[in-house]
Amino acid sequence: MKSSLHLGAAWFLAALAPILAQQQYNVGVGIADCTGPAGEITFMGYARLEQKGAGIHLRQFSRAFIFDDGESRVVFISVDVAMISYGIRKEVLERLQKKYRKLYNDQNVIISATHTHSAPGGYNQYLFYDISVLGFMSQTFNGLVNGIVRSVDRAHADLSPGYVTWSQGLLLDANINRSPTAYLKNPDEERASYKYDVDKIMTQLKITRLDGTPAGVINWFPVHPTSMNNTNTLVSSDNVGYASVLFEQQMNKDSLIGKGKFVAAFSSTNLGDVSPNIQGPHCLDNGDPCDMYSSTCDGANVLCVASGPGNDIFESTKIIAERLNAKAMELFTSGNNESVSGKIQIVHQYVDMTKQNFTIYDNYTMKNFTVRGCLPAMGYSFAAGTTDGPGAFSFSQGMTSPNDLWNAVRDFIVTPSDDQRRCHRPKPILFPTGEMQYPFPWQPKIVSTSLAMIGNFAIIPVPGEFTTMAGRRLRKTVRDTLTEYNAPPGPVVIAGLSNTYSSYIVTPEEYELQRYEAASTIYGPHTLTIYQRQYKKLAIALMTNTNLRPGRVPADIKEQTVTLLPPVIFDSTPWDKDYGTVVRQPKSVATIGDKVTATFISGHPRNHLLQEESFMTVEKRVQRENTTFWQIVATDANWETKFHWYRTSFLKGMSEARTEWIIPEGTEPGVYRFSHKGHAKLVFGGISSYRGHSRPFQVVTPPKQFSLNRSKRLFYQ
Repeated sequence: MKSSLHLGAAWFLAALAPILAQQQYNVGVGIADCTGPAGEITFMGYARLEQKGAGIHLRQFSRAFIFDDGESRVVFISVDVAMISYGIRKEVLERLQKKYRKLYNDQNVIISATHTHSAPGGYNQYLFYDISVLGFMSQTFNGLVNGIVRSVDRAHADLSPGYVTWSQGLLLDANINRSPTAYLKNPDEERASYKYDVDKIMTQLKITRLDGTPAGVINWFPVHPTSMNNTNTLVSSDNVGYASVLFEQQMNKDSLIGKGKFVAAFSSTNLGDVSPNIQGPHCLDNGDPCDMYSSTCDGANVLCVASGPGNDIFESTKIIAERLNAKAMELFTSGNNESVSGKIQIVHQYVDMTKQNFTIYDNYTMKNFTVRGCLPAMGYSFAAGTTDGPGAFSFSQGMTSPNDLWNAVRDFIVTPSDDQRRCHRPKPILFPTGEMQYPFPWQPKIVSTSLAMIGNFAIIPVPGEFTTMAGRRLRKTVRDTLTEYNAPPGPVVIAGLSNTYSSYIVTPEEYELQRYEAASTIYGPHTLTIYQRQYKKLAIALMTNTNLRPGRVPADIKEQTVTLLPPVIFDSTPWDKDYGTVVRQPKSVATIGDKVTATFISGHPRNHLLQEESFMTVEKRVQRENTTFWQIVATDANWETKFHWYRTSFLKGMSEARTEWIIPEGTEPGVYRFSHKGHAKLVFGGISSYRGHSRPFQVVTPPKQFSLNRSKRLFYQ
């Protein structure tokens, strides 16, 4: 007996030896619901005022990861939202510092947006980004901040010894370049260094407890979360958000979505010119390819739309998410992970992009030239939109000549100065936002820049959307600098849309063509050059332990913001019905693949966000011993469900909510029902909660189908 125990202990120690030999960190992961208002708030991303939320398909989540080596700590947070504003980060830091004092601060907190275009807007504070949402929405802002802080709280409470590894792999069928003509403007010799016109490598950071239990992963792969196009009105985290859900469902087998211990993020990187709509852009009227330079069909941008790989936006979202998840799971289980080792370091600095002015040497022209940061401005081609979401009017991509009519409209608001025109050339300025200060600033001048090293794994948080080649140049700048200072080799990843949002960043060559991404590069043609210089400075400071000045902090403009969206005035019901009453019951019998629905008398979803809860649940009747109860099997965060809300009478304040469930494979036969929870605003003030249940319905085993084999004999399949 003693001998077998001795052998068992020896086996355990031998199995544990590779783990103990790796660099140990304290690691923690946390996930929290940060879903914004599910009704009437315009989505942020496509700038279409009519794209107002009318329910939920996939909830928004904040996923936090803490890395600590005993001396330094880094927090990386990936949030299912269009972008992160300075105001959001400031409020998060203030709330964290009330709890943890200086443990989480300006230096060590990175908040990166996934960039979904199907989530409520109105939280950025800068007028240009909130104007399409009818201004600042405190409910969206507070919902995001609350969720982000909760995710950090949970990661903080989850801290325990563990180790970190990384891996990379090729994923070919999940992204394309939506501005290939701009990419071709980059030097031939530079493009020859890369096989594809978008990055195809997924990079994964894997977190494991000391006992070998998986804790979480962060995956970086460039793709726009625009599979859900501008016709969608359901809150959705889009392709990358659903990829996170798929991964977490595989790891948290018995947990509802957002409730499991394992946390998986699919974070943004240099996705500026990268689309998930891999069938490419075609003309809606005849199916022909669009004009490749202007992305128009017979001169109209609204007809040129990219799609695929599915037959509709939901199928396309699902396919891209499944491909992302499959590659991530392959990396996760491959056993080819490399160890992350070394100390944790991070450096942060605010930079006024409009004050940058210096001379550098151009290796291509072999001449010195002056680099200058311009006051923010948006070009004509911004209004054209992209093939993922076309714009309006007569604008098209690639516009380098102004239009007298639109200039007159612009000049009625503000006329760009001659200095602005010269600085942004060849961009024709549509909105000189840096010179537009009424009623408060339209776009930021000061941005957040930082560089983090988790051992030999480098993360570059950037305050915007870098295009493929812009990202490659920035990575090379940082990698070369780290190598010059003898940093250990390891991956260098860009964490996109982090800490501040300042639109796009293209290469100077891409800027010349003035497609959408270039027209949205707000600090002028040398924006990338300024960032390369800044991040080189950060890398040197990191490697030489140099303390940088923090830089001038942006002004807090939260109190200056305005909103044009009226609040919910009141809710009401028909005289003979209560809130939660079912007005259309589900069918009595259903099977796998069937769509089952129920419709309830509802209050306005803006009355309560129900974060960490659900507006709808699918419940199964369970009998155990002498007890019968209803067990939740799906919420409004599940792919298979949809929660639709709509006003049936605006004047009377009446609403209905339709719950929908497409019964997925693997569902056990049994008795099920829908439940709907909400809040109603009373005529004389006050908000009350309510809950309603549908009648039960039966889910049965699918009937066996008959087929003919080659002998034409009947058999069951």
